[in-house]
Amino acid sequence: MDGGREPAQVYGSMQIELAWTIIPILIVVVLFLATARVIHAVQDAPEPAGAQDVIAIGHQFWWEFRYPKLGIVTANELHVPVSNPGHPTPTFLQLLSADTDHSFWVPQLAGKTDLIPNHPNRMWMDPQRTGVFLGQCAQYCGTQHAKMLLRVSVDGPEEFASWVRAQQKPAVEDAGAIAGRRVFERNACINCHQVGRTPANGRFGPDLTHLMSRGTIAAGAAENTHDNLRLWIQNPGAIKPGSLMPAMKLSDADLNAVVSYMETLH
Repeated sequence: MDGGREPAQVYGSMQIELAWTIIPILIVVVLFLATARVIHAVQDAPEPAGAQDVIAIGHQFWWEFRYPKLGIVTANELHVPVSNPGHPTPTFLQLLSADTDHSFWVPQLAGKTDLIPNHPNRMWMDPQRTGVFLGQCAQYCGTQHAKMLLRVSVDGPEEFASWVRAQQKPAVEDAGAIAGRRVFERNACINCHQVGRTPANGRFGPDLTHLMSRGTIAAGAAENTHDNLRLWIQNPGAIKPGSLMPAMKLSDADLNAVVSYMETLH
């Protein structure tokens, strides 16, 4: 090699530059089209005739579920039918907010979808197996955001039909609960809560018509037991600090009477 000569100087390659520009562009275009196709299929999926419709309303700090076709209103525990691949029965949810931003998220059933005031949103789920699936609000909405929990019970056809029949029945109270009902109705409880076929028609708090059919209280923060229910009515902050439900400061006699009344609401 002649030490006095420089090697050939290469200042660029049109072929290489075209390759590393065009190939990534093609990859991005393919990914974009595939993503757009999936998003369209998910968001604009047609609603089958047998689909279940539910209106989910986010409150600080609990969930309200309304079944417009069935005339059912419940809270925090959503029941949906299992879907048979041969005859799909998905559940379509209309998502609304009563106050601030929330987000409906049940990781094992569907992706996170936001609830924004004055901006209705929609999502759907098509569960293929029965069971109880846990979720919660995934958008910070205030002091009790972390305890704004929810449960989705995916029921078999007979189990779901049985639940619907029970929820459609009026609340039945026994004679021993009359005193508790009177305490409930003469305090501010009726301004926030509803009990079917009674003067209580509030909408600020959960519907209590079938309270004892739920496994939890306080949006999943505690099991629905006698002791927890009594503590929740006596001092909500002991279970859920920052709860918007006030402590009614009832006497022991009135507190026991109200708890007895609540325990009849199946």
